[in-house]
Amino acid sequence: MSDPTVVAKDVVVSLAYKLTVDGEVLDEAGKDDAIQFLHGHRNIIPGLENELTGLKLGDSKKVSVKPEDGYGLTDSEEIEEISLEDFPEGIVPEIGMELEVKDEDGNDLYGRVLAITEDTVTMDFNHPLAGKTLDFEVTVVGLRNATGEELSHGHVHGPDGHHHH
Repeated sequence: MSDPTVVAKDVVVSLAYKLTVDGEVLDEAGKDDAIQFLHGHRNIIPGLENELTGLKLGDSKKVSVKPEDGYGLTDSEEIEEISLEDFPEGIVPEIGMELEVKDEDGNDLYGRVLAITEDTVTMDFNHPLAGKTLDFEVTVVGLRNATGEELSHGHVHGPDGHHHH
């Protein structure tokens, strides 16, 4: 079987990309550290995946992903007040600080400090990119057929057989 020539379902795509949010470059990967994903299996955010279908090897594209097709809209229920007593010991909260706290069930939540009063801290547990439009510049730098094992698992396996996320 020859390698595929266009991005389609069940094709493993190597993607170089640059992610810009609010005019600031947040993340980029060149040809040498391109991300690899199995197309059509929601390995990447849907708003980006949908726009890549049909691109050829070497094609570049600018994709603007709306929040609802990216990391979701900001959910007001994800903004919570936490009493300072429940705060990790020795940490002095500052606005904009990102940290992990445990919720009532003992789950680790990762959030940002929005506001501080004398005895509570308001934290936002939304994904940092929730509510943001994601501007991607992408280039398809590699295409190959997925292996049977990758297809049955629904994601790419690295050359060493370990999972990479």
